[in-house]
Amino acid sequence: MTGQKIISVVVPCYNEEEVVANTIERLGKMAAGLKKYQFELIFVDDGSSDKTREILRRISEDNRTVHVVALARNFGHQIAVTAGIDAARGDAVVLIDADLQDPPEVIPQMISRWEEGYDVVYGTRISRSGESAFKLATARCFYRLLNRLSEIPIPLDTGDFRLMDRGVVDVLKSMPERHRFIRGMVTWVGFRQIELPYERAERLAGISKYPLRKMIAFALDGILSFSSKPLRLAMMLGIISSFLACFGIVYAFYMRIFTAAWVEGWTALMIAVLFIGGIQLIALGVIGEYLARVYTETKSRPLYVVDERASYGFSSADCLPTPAETQEPTILRRQRGA
Repeated sequence: MTGQKIISVVVPCYNEEEVVANTIERLGKMAAGLKKYQFELIFVDDGSSDKTREILRRISEDNRTVHVVALARNFGHQIAVTAGIDAARGDAVVLIDADLQDPPEVIPQMISRWEEGYDVVYGTRISRSGESAFKLATARCFYRLLNRLSEIPIPLDTGDFRLMDRGVVDVLKSMPERHRFIRGMVTWVGFRQIELPYERAERLAGISKYPLRKMIAFALDGILSFSSKPLRLAMMLGIISSFLACFGIVYAFYMRIFTAAWVEGWTALMIAVLFIGGIQLIALGVIGEYLARVYTETKSRPLYVVDERASYGFSSADCLPTPAETQEPTILRRQRGA
């Protein structure tokens, strides 16, 4: 049928061999129920070390809607999402993880809200089954801390599960920053946005790809990319410590001049040195984080390197852009399909 709107579903994958076939099956069932739309499923293999790429390649040979973008190494979840967005040709683009915690069956509701005129429909988690109390608590604190620090209000309890209109996608593709926080970038873009509450399911198989170390790094990217308040906080700490130091100097002079019980010692000196030194190190660390991001941006390296593209449905010229067509150039080694 000509004139059909195209819905691109971007699915980043990293070591998802246990679940990726189920993901394709459920996405296929969802798409089959929406015959008025044409779907393309873009799976981005983020340098998996298991059989994820082989499974995707094999399925794409038989399923014309499945397209594979295989990165040359593990670039990280947000970069993999970016690679999928760059490859998407749809009138709307849906982001969803491969672990099926975000149910594909919610996508038709997102499309309905999009048809009502909303440019972004983002999923808001009512509940998060199968996650530890520690992760739930830290996630809750992170989103609320981020909102307190950020210059723009970022919706609470949301992930990257969302639908975006082509206009929003084109703006995102013009934003080349390397420390990416997609959900914050989408909020920054603006347009008409609406939440869609849903129940988040337990992970179907495998383990979380976000251990504590990656969670902390991701939180730093979110905070430092959308707020300069940590720099102001470092300055305020410096001002406060300076005032305290002034009081300490006055007290020391008073004790030296007006009291006979002056005993030279190292306790007060050590406290002062440690306090001031700690404040200085904190301030330098905050400044260093910002400078590191500036340094990374100035190197102007490509966001990602594509090792292989596999597409047996639409032609590659139709559905997967060449490096020259993207905002950030990529390197392509192999291309399969026609």
